Amino acid sequence: MKNKYNYKKISFFVSFFGVLFLSSCSSGKNDEAARFRIGVFEIPAGKGYSKTIVTRIDSIQIEEYTKYTKISTDSGVFRQEIKNIDTLYITWKNNFFYTLKMKSPKNELDNDPIFVQINKLSDISYDFTAKIGFSEFKQKGTVYKTQ
Repeated sequence: MKNKYNYKKISFFVSFFGVLFLSSCSSGKNDEAARFRIGVFEIPAGKGYSKTIVTRIDSIQIEEYTKYTKISTDSGVFRQEIKNIDTLYITWKNNFFYTLKMKSPKNELDNDPIFVQINKLSDISYDFTAKIGFSEFKQKGTVYKTQ
């Protein structure tokens, strides 16, 4: 009888501490990803673009950036800067996947949704892969939370 009692006691402690251990090891990544749903973010400059400032409020994302183009004239080659502000609707499927849709498309490509998958989190940033519409075009990048 005493032996049976010890097994129950040991089994209880193993179960209790096992659950406690597993719950303490959970990364909480799902909660960590939620902090990127609203706020002000920055995407570093890329080829032909300045850094992009992204502001997310509710279901709206506003992107501010400068696009650089080269203009050739008889006098030489000059760099033209065009400041852009785009407003997009953002729909979150979960904390790691969202879709962007241009509020006021300027061309046919802007009509396609942008599917964004968050791949890796850090304290102040996340790495993502974006796909435009149902094309094969994919872009990878990093978004940094500034506020």
